[in-house]
Amino acid sequence: MSTNPETVVTKTTQILHDTGVDESLNPKTEVARTVGPISYMFMWIGDGVNLGNMTLGASLVAAGIATLNIFQTFAAAILAIGIISAVFALNDRLGYRTGIPYVVQLRMSFGLKGSIISSLLRGIPAIVWYGFQSWIGGTALNEIIKVFTGGAFDNVFVCFVVLQLVQIGLSLYGFHAIKWVESLTSIVIMLALLYVFGVLLTSHSAVIADKWVHARGTWGLPFFAFIMMFMGNYAAIFLSAADYSRELKSGISDAKRGFLYFIPIVIAYGFVLCIGAMLASATGITNPVKAMAIVVDNSYITVFVSAFIVLGAIAVNMVANIIPPTYVITLLTKIKYKPAVTITGLLALCSFPWVLVQDSSAKGLGMFILIYSAFLGPIVSILLIEYYILRKQKVNVADLYKEDGPFAGYNPAALLALLIGAGAAFTKVELAWIIGVVVGGIAYLLLTKYAFKDSKFKKGTIFE
Repeated sequence: MSTNPETVVTKTTQILHDTGVDESLNPKTEVARTVGPISYMFMWIGDGVNLGNMTLGASLVAAGIATLNIFQTFAAAILAIGIISAVFALNDRLGYRTGIPYVVQLRMSFGLKGSIISSLLRGIPAIVWYGFQSWIGGTALNEIIKVFTGGAFDNVFVCFVVLQLVQIGLSLYGFHAIKWVESLTSIVIMLALLYVFGVLLTSHSAVIADKWVHARGTWGLPFFAFIMMFMGNYAAIFLSAADYSRELKSGISDAKRGFLYFIPIVIAYGFVLCIGAMLASATGITNPVKAMAIVVDNSYITVFVSAFIVLGAIAVNMVANIIPPTYVITLLTKIKYKPAVTITGLLALCSFPWVLVQDSSAKGLGMFILIYSAFLGPIVSILLIEYYILRKQKVNVADLYKEDGPFAGYNPAALLALLIGAGAAFTKVELAWIIGVVVGGIAYLLLTKYAFKDSKFKKGTIFE
């Protein structure tokens, strides 16, 4: 089958009309794609300026003890970001060429019924992160209100709820809102963080050097575990790469798209991790909002910095944590996009994010990332092996939308490989993602070629 997006979209749109799938899950036509390369890069800069990433950086020197020194931190970050960008560029290709979202891409390997499980493994962590980012933003919003009310108002939970309602309102506009929100916030947040970076260097350089720069650190398991934690933080995002690439204007080569991921993630992710580690070194606090309030001892500057922390939380959620679970809810419940995005926001309210941001929970946050990435690693390797090795980049996209078509049911090889890969990953949770990728991918290839060699799946269909 031709991989020309226009041909695929024309055929598939009719199928979607017949089956009643919401229009938000239709393949994106070239005319409907409004995100250019610059806006796409800003989107990933906005996502990288992430308070969760800053908290991970802070965990490097939690309790005043450096796990990695500054050189080891950046070495781990560059290795992780290089792998992240490569996987992004590989896994976004089907979505970029055909315009289909991730939840439909999953049917290629897992089948219509099997994709329900794998889609939930992407949607649930996104909802948790949605709540986490909103709580951080609510904490910053509370700091702003405290300044203007002279401390008369101090209620983080109320600020959290208000911010969540604002995000639900913005997300109703989909990628139209994401495009302008990310372009604005990625610039102003980086400027605000540059200011914080300057304050840290001028006023706290001695303690930072003592606790982090001059620390011996380790090149052992904690170094590789932190690489896995970096990648685990992006594991859910590059797994659903099709959700983003389907919005990108056509005509951009695979190699260039790889740079559209690598450059902004290096700029934003590396910088934010560095500031997180520096803040924790200077204050001993892993909550970045509270740490900034101490480092920037000026009420007006605190308002300025906190305002952009609020915007940063919105920016991250708009990219990484709202659209993917919304598509999952839309597909599973058959409801329209706007009610689904509202439900996503309400679920994030119930994710108990105030537990994850406690100073005592910094290591727990890292463990949460490693655990769910144990499941996401096998899924991404299954998708890549399916598309590149088994199908040679040729997929009948129209069939993916047929409820009673060749992809109806589930593919036992994919589900079994997912369980095998995740099970292997849990044997060494610090290296969960890479173990899951390798074991899950090998298991899927072997199961498909040998254990289920006589199944309908060998002919490109799925078990019923």
